[in-house]
Parts: sequence; structure tokens; C-alpha cells
Amino acid sequence: MNFEIKYKDARGRVGVLKTPHGKVKTPALMPVIHPGKQTLDVKKFGAEIVITNAYIIYKNMDLRIKALENGVHNLINFTGPIVTDSGSFQLSEYGDIDVSNQDIIEFQEKIGADIGTSLDIPTPPFVKRGRAEKELEITIKRARESLNVRQDMMLNSVVQGSTYLDLRAKCAQIIGDMDFEVHPIGAVVPLMESYQYSTLLDVIMSSVDNLPDSRPRHLMGAGHPMIFAFAVALGCDLFDSAAYILYAQDDRLLMPNGTYKLENLYEMPCSCKVCSNYTPDNLRSMEKNERMKFIAEHNLNISFAEIRLIKQSLAEGSLWELVEQRCRVHPYLLEALRNLKKYTSKIEKYDPSYKKSAFFYSGSESLQRVEIHRHLNRLKSLPTSKRLLILPPSVKPYSKNISLDINNFYSNIENLNLNEVLRASDDLQVAVVDVPFAVIPLEIDEVYPLAQNESPSTLDEDAKKFVTGILKNYLDNYEEVIISADIIKMFENSLESSLKSQLKFEYNNYSLNIDLGDKRRVRYIADYQFGSGSGEALFSGDINIVKSKKTGKIRHVYDKEELIATLRASDGVLVLGREGALRLHRYLPYPHKRVIVNEEAEPFAVEGKSIFAKFIIDCDSNIRASEEILIVNSKDELLAFGKSILCGPEMINFKTGQAVKTRKGGF
Repeated sequence: MNFEIKYKDARGRVGVLKTPHGKVKTPALMPVIHPGKQTLDVKKFGAEIVITNAYIIYKNMDLRIKALENGVHNLINFTGPIVTDSGSFQLSEYGDIDVSNQDIIEFQEKIGADIGTSLDIPTPPFVKRGRAEKELEITIKRARESLNVRQDMMLNSVVQGSTYLDLRAKCAQIIGDMDFEVHPIGAVVPLMESYQYSTLLDVIMSSVDNLPDSRPRHLMGAGHPMIFAFAVALGCDLFDSAAYILYAQDDRLLMPNGTYKLENLYEMPCSCKVCSNYTPDNLRSMEKNERMKFIAEHNLNISFAEIRLIKQSLAEGSLWELVEQRCRVHPYLLEALRNLKKYTSKIEKYDPSYKKSAFFYSGSESLQRVEIHRHLNRLKSLPTSKRLLILPPSVKPYSKNISLDINNFYSNIENLNLNEVLRASDDLQVAVVDVPFAVIPLEIDEVYPLAQNESPSTLDEDAKKFVTGILKNYLDNYEEVIISADIIKMFENSLESSLKSQLKFEYNNYSLNIDLGDKRRVRYIADYQFGSGSGEALFSGDINIVKSKKTGKIRHVYDKEELIATLRASDGVLVLGREGALRLHRYLPYPHKRVIVNEEAEPFAVEGKSIFAKFIIDCDSNIRASEEILIVNSKDELLAFGKSILCGPEMINFKTGQAVKTRKGGF
């Protein structure tokens, strides 16, 4: 198997799948090619891989002879990778087909398919459990048989189980332990046709969660561009589309925001060649076959454009913004997005910790994003003080823009002297309350994504409720609380009841300037980034903090001549130096933040060369992509340090591709 990941966001990934007829960049759309009715050259629209039906070729004597003599690539005039279906679609449509699993596997190999498919039983949604269990047994039995039959051909094995999530999970686990190359998720077309996207969500997640991370997943029959981004975010890599031609036959034009009927069009919906060169009246005046061809071209253009946009979103870390846009095109798709919150913790494991793009809040659905979930968990790693001062949001970064006249603060402290409180900074935690991250301690306010986010100044009710709930729980960690009346006003007085007493006081013309100290700041960032106590371990002793002369921001932290860490300006993240890696290795217990490599890889790590997944024998399962990590051997001897490309589970599962970008080695 040869599949490797290049970029990640949410659970989606840009990957490269190697096949006998070339590489395929995923996510990828596979146009369905009818072997006897091919009318369009799909290569010119961007197709790197296609899918055709081996059963149709097998049953048609003329097609069979041509395919056996010249191969399926010549038959359908496509030089790139070809996937062949086994006849399962016909089985689902007609109830029976006259070919055995062994025969169709052997036939697919003889005609030169790059990726063949076993003859699974596509059990429809919502059938009785007994039927689903019986048909699943046949699917798994045939999957095992196909491995014994095939010689060199890559193989699909389809996840079935109807809408019984435990059966989907069972099937994925069993076939995932077998030696397949790709895993389609089957029998989901009826769910998409009936707009049951929440059920589709559950089916995909129960399948993906139990399949190997190192193999591409193909969502069978998902050919409408409005579903692509959502499915990619859940971990799907491949899609097949007969929709481009089927919709064209019915005079329907695909768009990422839905479907347009030609009869209702006043203007063409996009700027592809078809839409630029023809009007709706032009198309309506054409003969059926000519019109169908042009609409099919439009549908292919739109579908491949959406795939390209998704790849770009994955590369820059903005996939989730695209998902939120796409899911608002249909109420049931939006419902599925809202139901995704039950899978947030599972998706968080695969989502990179740091990204190139900012976090954009676009509504209540953004509150369930993994970045917020991760931030609230990391807050628990920070030290707490006796006193807490809560301030309203200002221009980001907050710590550089807090200078305001204080009027109307609430507190549960009797005989409060604010001057004394502010002077006792070692015993004071200062935090800003803002949407969507709720509580933001000033020490970490420049760490991604706390400063790299935007939200409307007008708060929606869901955001108010969410932040209020988080803040009320956060206040319980402190004995003494001082909170700005502006916060009370922002959240419509719902926070007043959380204070033991409401001692309102006024300070007129008092300018608040807070400097919590550079050493404290870098320690808090380290605790937030690496875990509780890491700040003390990294930045103890007589350290030297160097700031940028231009911006005044912290740039480097040294111990004499040895670099401990650099504070990256773009996202406020600590990038380890050699001394920092040594200190973190001494402090963190095995296997925290560690990637363990085999003996073969040790010299490469010491030389500072990147680590490939095949050399990794173990790692911290809590590692996320884009994090600073330690590279050690089986004796826990520090060899090097670098940035993770994969998350922990992927590092163990993958056997190809780069897993860690090594910064420096040799200790």
C-alpha cells in the first residue's frame, strides 16, 4: 500500500495514492464511465482517476472481448488509474446477478483494473437487523475470498451494515484488519437521496473510526458537490460521480449550493465555459443529446472546481469555514453539522493544533469546533491564582491594548482596594472574556487561535449562553473575583448571580495598565502548549529573554548561550531549541510528546533528517499534527526534536510518508 498525507484539517487530508497507472491526489472525484456509452473525455475536466463497471463489461460479449484483448484502459480510453465495481450496484437494483465473487475478481484482474472490488451485498438503510447481519456475513466472507483470489491487483473492500452503527463498526474493524488498499463506504445513496444527512454522518463516522488511517476511504455514490466538503471533513478521500451525467439527462445543473433546473433558469449559475458561452434559452432550444452533453460538462466543471477548493482549504487550514458555508445550503445538511458535536472529541485527535488560517466565527455551529474544545481543555493546564480579574474584549492582542478608564466593576471581595490587587500580580490572574473562546488569560492571548480569530461584535444568543456557562465554571477556581460591568452588560446580567455578592464600585479616570512579566508569559505559554509544569521546567533559572527591536515582542529565550525556545511571531507558539528539547525531555514522563523510532532510523534522526512513518515503533497517542515533539529511541534517549506532520494514531498506522519534520538532531 502506498498512501501518504501531505496536509490535514479537521479529519480531512490531502493525500497521494500511488497506483500502477499513476498517482492520485486526494480528495479525488472519480467520474463514472459507462463502458459502452462514453461521451465525454473526463481527463480534460481534471479527472485523475475514474470508475467503471466490470460487471457490465463481463456481461456484454463485445465489451468483454475488447477488454480481455486490449485492457480496460483502452476500452474506455483512459490512461490513468481505473477502479472497477463488481456488480454490487446491479445486485442492489435487481436483487441478483449471475456471476460469482471469484469470477468477477479474476475478471477485473485480467482486464487490468488498478483497483478492483469484491462482490459485497449493499444492504439498504433501515432494513430489519436480521437481514443486515446475514448480508454482512456474506460481504465479509467474500472480502476474505477476494484476497485469496487476487494476485497483484489493488483491492477495495466495502463497509456495509445498513444503518446499524455497531454493524458498520464491526465490518470496518474486520476488513480493516485484512490486507486491502481502499475502503468504500457503501449503500449510502438512499440516505443522500432522502436528505438524511444526520444518519449519513453517523454511518460515515462509525465506519471511518474503525478503519485504518493509512487507507483511503471512498464514499460510494456521493456525486453532488454540496456534500463533498462535509464528507471530507469526516475523513472521506474519494468520491464517485454518475450524478454529472444522470442530472444532465434530467436537465439539472449541479452547484455547491444545490441543484438548478434548466426550466427555471433566467441566468446561467456560474462562469464555466458552458455558462459563459450559452444562455438558458440557448440550452433549452438544443436537441436533447446536445443539451445533455453541455450540462454534463458544466456539472463536471463545477464538481472538480469544488474538489480543488477543498484541497486548497485543507492546505491552508480553512476547511471548516468551507464546511459551515456548504452546510447552510440545506436545512438537513445544517442539522447534520449541528449533530456533529457528538463527534468533536474524535475529530480533535486528527485536527492540527496550529494552522495558517484564522478562525472565523460564523454562527452557533462554530461553537462546537475542535479549536474551542482544545482550548478549554488546555486551560486546565494553566496555574491558578487566588484572585481573578475579568476584563471585556478589546483590540487583539488584548494584552497590548488594555488601557481603559475603569467604571463599574463587580466583585465578591469585601473592602476591595484595586490598587493593591493590581500590584500583587503574582497572586492575580487577568483574563479577557470574548466569543468564541470564552476565557482567555492574558499570558496566552497571542497563541493560536486566540489572537487569530474574528467574530461579529453583535453577539447571538447561543454565543452568550455558551460563554456564560464556561465563565461561570471558570469563576469557581478562584477565591476572589473582580469582573467588569461591561461583561455583565454584554451577557445581559446573567453572570451577576454567579458572584457571592455584588459589590459594585466605581473608579473614575483610572487607567488600567497591566504588565504580568515576560517570564510569566513564556511559562504560561509552555504550560498551555506542552502541559502543566512545562513552563517551570523550560524556563527556570537565570534565563535571558530577547525581544524584537521592531515590534517589542518576545522572540527568543536563552540560558546563557543556549537557545531554549523561539516564540513564533505568526501564531505565538514556542518552537524548541536544543536546550529546550533537553529540558522538556527531562521533565515530561515517557512517552509524553515523544516519537520512538527504531534502530534503523536513529542515525537519520541524529543527522537531523525527517522521520518517516515506517521507522516509528511507538509514540504518544495524544500528539497532534503541527506540534513540537521529541524524537527518542527505545531506551528513551533523546535523538532529535521537530514538528509532527501526522497525529499519534496516524504515526502508528501509516507505513509510508513523512511523519515528523526534524528540526535538529544530535545530543
